[in-house]
Amino acid sequence: MSVFTKVSHAELEAFLRHYDLGTLIGYTGIGEGIENTNYFVDTSHGRWVLTLFERLNYDDLPFFLGLMEHLARHGYASALPVADNDGRTLSSLNGKPAALVARLTGQSVLFPTLAQCAAVGHALGELHKLTASYSGTCGNSRGVEWRRATGETLLPKVPEDARTLIADELAAQARLDLAALPQGVIHADLFKDNVLFVDERLTGVIDFYYACNDALLYDLAVTLNDWCAEADGSLNKAHAAALLSAYRACRPPNAAEKAAWPLVLRAAAFRFYLSRLYDWTFPREGDLVHIKDPEPYRRILVHHRTQAAPAL
Repeated sequence: MSVFTKVSHAELEAFLRHYDLGTLIGYTGIGEGIENTNYFVDTSHGRWVLTLFERLNYDDLPFFLGLMEHLARHGYASALPVADNDGRTLSSLNGKPAALVARLTGQSVLFPTLAQCAAVGHALGELHKLTASYSGTCGNSRGVEWRRATGETLLPKVPEDARTLIADELAAQARLDLAALPQGVIHADLFKDNVLFVDERLTGVIDFYYACNDALLYDLAVTLNDWCAEADGSLNKAHAAALLSAYRACRPPNAAEKAAWPLVLRAAAFRFYLSRLYDWTFPREGDLVHIKDPEPYRRILVHHRTQAAPAL
């Protein structure tokens, strides 16, 4: 969530006239994240989040908005997209696809507790069960082919130690067949800043704009790497055990997933190391743009390459 596209007060007022949300009280840009332009918007009828999509096009977006609506209608803690006066949840603003969603209560956490890690494991397991009935499909834009192509693009641009790591991991990942593992619609970006809590009660899962069809185990690995990693790249064993136990209670992994688990953890770490290193190497312009340091994910990747995976 960053601000690449500026929206004036008058432009936002004109946009809101297409919705039954009352009058504009105020709005502010959201600086976290790296992909889309986001604003908190307050009106006389409530609080909302406005997203202008910088890379996704109009044809892509019904999948994501439909998924959020599907989850919210089934009682999941997902923000419900807001329909305009013509019944559409997808609109446009300043030449970009745009959508409004209800703003959920709660705050993200930087240092999760055991109970919060367990809540996230449960939420991910429930997500994987609920998305089984969602009919939309979308390929993973940061999947196997993206990782291969991005790694090869970075090789001539990065220092020698990074080149060695990327080349070796590309060779190792060629042995992994994610398509052979159980598949479904996944969040693919369930980081701490995409989950909201009030105390230790999970109140919201947000930012589904990387959601896609891929291996369910990959989603679990992405989540575990962010929620349970220490500053040195190692995993907090108690946090990992809490998250995995809660997930297993919803969806027990099968034998093939258990065998693939160590390499899937590496694939998930590699994906975010590559994306952050790419953004570091080829920065984008914009106001309040937040470029994340690739170093934490280099350390997580190195840990998974040298240490045993937590029991799945």
